Amino acid sequence: MEVFDAVRTVLAVRRYSAQRPPGDLVRRIVEAGRLSASATNSQPWHFIVIEERATLDQIGRIMDTGHYAAGASLAIAVMIEKDRRIAVSDGSRAIQNMILTAWSEGVGSNWIGFGRMPALETLLGVPDSHQGLALLAFGYPAETIGRGRKKRKPLSEIASRERYGTPFA
Repeated sequence: MEVFDAVRTVLAVRRYSAQRPPGDLVRRIVEAGRLSASATNSQPWHFIVIEERATLDQIGRIMDTGHYAAGASLAIAVMIEKDRRIAVSDGSRAIQNMILTAWSEGVGSNWIGFGRMPALETLLGVPDSHQGLALLAFGYPAETIGRGRKKRKPLSEIASRERYGTPFA
């Protein structure tokens, strides 16, 4: 899938089939995060790949906004270095790369949580040097979902040329 097609069609997936993504695809997803741009190349992230069913079940109980993580094939917890102002931006870039890489191969995902997640950090043994940014649930969608059916404001409402309010189009 072309990059723009992945951007245009990616949708949040909260229900997953039992089919598991192959190991080489999981590795590519993590690699996509690792290869993300990073301010001063500091790479202030750490990715924890979770595939054990018991741990995914625990995560489903812990995450108030993402109980569906228990049904995912895998999850990736994105941790960032504490007290690094740019870490949120760099970690978010990595997250988007992982989401788009997965989607381009037919694997759906969803971003769960944002910021500190003490219970998850404890469960995963995260050291004091790092804190949570997000948890990503991944898996093949349980049902066919309409690629590209997004409700977005028109470009004329969200983009300007040269100065705010000057029509872009």
